[in-house]
Amino acid sequence: MGAAMGSDYLRKILTARVYDVAIETALDRAPSLSRRLGCEVFLKREDTQPVFSFKLRGAYNKMAQLAPEQLAKGVIAASAGNHAQGVALSARELGCRAVIVMPVTTPSVKIEAVRNWGAEVVLEGDSYSDAYAHAVTLQQAQGLTFVHPFDDPDVIAGQGTVAMEILRQHAAPIDAIFVAVGGGGLIAGVAAYVKQLRPETRVIGVQTRDSDAMSQSLERGARVTLPEVGLFSDGTAVKQVGEETFRLAQLYVDEMVLVDTDAVCAAIKDVYEDTRAIEEPAGALAIAGMKAWVAQHGPKRAAGSPRTLVAIACGANMNFDRLRFVSERSEIGEQREAVFAVTIPEERGSFKRFCGLLGHHNVTEFNYRIADEQAAHIFLGLQVSSRQEATEIADALVSAGFATLDLSDDEVAKSHLRHMVGGRSGLARNERLYRFEFPERPGALMRFLSHMNPSWNISLFHYRNHGADYGRILVGMQVPENDEQDFEAFLTTLGYPHWDESQHPAYQLFLGCQTG
Repeated sequence: MGAAMGSDYLRKILTARVYDVAIETALDRAPSLSRRLGCEVFLKREDTQPVFSFKLRGAYNKMAQLAPEQLAKGVIAASAGNHAQGVALSARELGCRAVIVMPVTTPSVKIEAVRNWGAEVVLEGDSYSDAYAHAVTLQQAQGLTFVHPFDDPDVIAGQGTVAMEILRQHAAPIDAIFVAVGGGGLIAGVAAYVKQLRPETRVIGVQTRDSDAMSQSLERGARVTLPEVGLFSDGTAVKQVGEETFRLAQLYVDEMVLVDTDAVCAAIKDVYEDTRAIEEPAGALAIAGMKAWVAQHGPKRAAGSPRTLVAIACGANMNFDRLRFVSERSEIGEQREAVFAVTIPEERGSFKRFCGLLGHHNVTEFNYRIADEQAAHIFLGLQVSSRQEATEIADALVSAGFATLDLSDDEVAKSHLRHMVGGRSGLARNERLYRFEFPERPGALMRFLSHMNPSWNISLFHYRNHGADYGRILVGMQVPENDEQDFEAFLTTLGYPHWDESQHPAYQLFLGCQTG
C-alpha cells in the first residue's frame, strides 16, 4: 500500500503547479561547511524564494486547484508566518481574499510581510495550534476555504517539488538530505519523492529539543500532542504534526535529529559565512542537524570517501532584533566560546596572575565587581576550539588555586547572569571609573594590566568582544589621592583613548560605592 501511495505522490509532485509564483532555487555548495565537516555539503536555497521560504510552493499548488466558487469566497490559513506569506502572495496572484490567523508570538517582520501582500491578519494564541483552532472557527463562520500549512496532499506535493529539483540538480549520489520539521509538510513531500527515485538516500528530519512532536510521534508510533513548544524556532513550533505527514514520515523518513537553541544559532552563522544570507532559526535547523549528525556518524562513508550531504535552507524571515541573541549564542553553539565563574583571592597581584594564566586565549567577556574582602568572583568568556579545550582550561585554573565553575551549558548564566554581574559595593572606596578603547588584538588586555601600579586595586571590570576593530572596557580602580601624578602618568603611557566616567549619573546610581 505504501509503495502505491508513494507512486501517487510522485505523480502529484511531478504535476504540481508551483512555478507560476515560485522559482527553482539553487543547490549551492557550501565551501566553508564542507571544509570544516570534511564532507561535500550543499545548501538548497529555499530562502531565496519571493517570500523567502519554501512555503509558497505548497500554498499555491493547493489554491491553484480550488474551484472558482471557492476562490470567490476566499481562503483562510493559520501560520507562524512563512505559510501565511505563501497564501497571501498566492491569493494576490489568483485574485482572492485571504485571512491569516497568526500566533501573537510571530516575529513582526513576518506579520508586516503578510500585510504587505494584501492579506488580512488576525493575531491569536501563543503557538500554531492555538492559531489553527481560531482559524477553524472563522472558516466556519465566514464560509472560507482552509489552506492547511502542512496536512494536505496538495500542499505536501507542492513542497515535494523541492526534492524534485534537488535530484535533478545533483545527479551524483547523495548520502542524506536534512529537512527541518514542524508539522511535517516539507519532509513528507521530500521523503515521498526521494524514496521513490533514490531509496538509498537517507531523509533525516531535524527538530529543536523543545519542539520535537514528530520525533516523539515516530518513537511512539502514534501522533503525540506537546503541552508546550519552544518559540525560538517559531517556524517549527507545532504541538502536533499532521495526520498525513505523520503517515508519510513513518513510511519514508529514516531518522530524526534533535538540536538545541545554541546549535541553531551557530548554524545561522555557518550559513552566513558561506552565503552572506541570514537564515531564520527554522531556516537553519537542517544545517544544525546535519552538523550534529556528522559529529556522531563521521564525515566519510564506509569506503573512506567523503559523504555528500544536502541541507534545505528553508527560510530567511529573520526578525532583525533577534540577531543580537544569535550573535551571542552562536559561539557557544559552535563550542567556540566557553564561559566560567572563577573565584580568585582578593589580594594584590592575584588579578594579574589570573590573567597571565589565560595565555594566548582570546577573552570574549570579562565581568567583575568587588564584593568581598577575601575573594573576587569573575564571569569569564574565552574563545576555544572545542569543549575539550574548555575543560582543560578549567582544570588549569583549578590547579593554579582558582576555584572554577564551567557555565558553558548553563542557560541561566548564558541568558541572564552574564548581564547582571556587579552592583553597588561598600568596598569600592576611592574608586575611579574609566572607559577605555584599545585595538582588538591578543595581548592588549595584558598590556593594560602590566602598566598599572600594583598598589591600585581593580574594583570593577567589564569587557565584551563585539567583533569590532576596537575593544571597549570599563574599569574601576581604587587609586589613593596622593597617587594622582602616578595615575596621570599611567594614562599617558598607556596611550589608549580614555574617558573619566566617575561622575556619570548612572554609575553613581547603580555601581557607586555604597556607604552606611
